[in-house]
Amino acid sequence: MASIIDLSLPISTLLKTGTAAAHEKAEHSQGAGWLTRGELDREEYVRFLMMLYHVYDTLERALDKHAANSVLQPTYNPSLLARTPSISSDIAYLLQTPESSWQSHPIHVELQSSPPGPFAAYKSRLQELADSQDPSPLLAHAYVRYLGDLSGGQFIRRRLAKSYNLEDGSGLSFYDFRQLGGTGSSTMGDMKKIKDWYREGMDAGVGDNDDAKAALLEEANVAFELNSGLFTTLRPPTGSASVSPAQPPLGEPTTPPNEEETSVAESKVVFDADASASEGSYSIAGVVAFIAAISLAHFILVVGKVTGSQGYLQYYMSLFFPGSTPTAAVPES
Repeated sequence: MASIIDLSLPISTLLKTGTAAAHEKAEHSQGAGWLTRGELDREEYVRFLMMLYHVYDTLERALDKHAANSVLQPTYNPSLLARTPSISSDIAYLLQTPESSWQSHPIHVELQSSPPGPFAAYKSRLQELADSQDPSPLLAHAYVRYLGDLSGGQFIRRRLAKSYNLEDGSGLSFYDFRQLGGTGSSTMGDMKKIKDWYREGMDAGVGDNDDAKAALLEEANVAFELNSGLFTTLRPPTGSASVSPAQPPLGEPTTPPNEEETSVAESKVVFDADASASEGSYSIAGVVAFIAAISLAHFILVVGKVTGSQGYLQYYMSLFFPGSTPTAAVPES
């Protein structure tokens, strides 16, 4: 049975909720797992970057061409978002070759002469939208790519840094973003601001146009399918590799935690959820503290010889309700 879509919701909300199934499917692909755990052979990661280079190049040329489109204009900010130049720089660094010549490298020559089907399909769909009379569905592709890079991509960066000995950040500029309205590199907090700005821009561009919302939601699911297709083209690692799903998730989850929280967060899938305890529940720490307080009070009563039912009551009241100013319990002489 088809799910009911509430087109009264803003497009940013619709895309987040309406792509959940496609998002989960991408997370559970084997290739995504190899990538996010940093298990791909170095040359295979370079090959993946080459595919991304052409995907972004096609997408960003299309966004440039249609920058004045009313749906695309509010989120058009190539100086902030464009990934094509940084991917090119990373490929050149990883291959230890001048940026002007990496496209003649055997890996790229093979990729171009015999492009994998899913890779060709991805570029073809983007070019089709670029040549369309209505290029607004490009927003769905930009949403899936950019907000994914700003979210799960930041976890992937840290895994790759360890796996490929890139701890100084060289070869990882694809995952770097400038501050919104600034020139410095973004922190996690800055990236959240970019994502918030992007969502607001989407909502402003689409407005209350229900037809546009429906078309964008459909296209966003297509974008996830195309991204999942890229993962199927990845070659298995030559070393040992896990068969677990991708961690962290791909797509557009919540903003990753700060660097100091990474050791815990990297082992968990991040979802938009309220982690607060439900009403009426008690924490283990709270229960332990209460028992400890009762035990201490009993010890004091015994040692101090505070006796009698009235004495016990008054003393406990003074411990837990100090503002009640009960009559002091008199120890036995």
